[in-house]
Amino acid sequence: MFLAASIIVFVVYFANVVLGALANNAFLGDVGEMLVLFVATVLFVVAILQKEAARKNKNGS
Repeated sequence: MFLAASIIVFVVYFANVVLGALANNAFLGDVGEMLVLFVATVLFVVAILQKEAARKNKNGS
């Protein structure tokens, strides 16, 4: 769930960068870009930590 959310948020960031570079029509400002990238990073870290915890519980360690 968190990994999918991370991918979706990163796609929003990527779309903003592409629109800004190609069409000079970015819909997020600098602070908005930073916040979107930060949220994508946090969601990705949460997803990785959950997978790591699940693997640890599965192995019985």
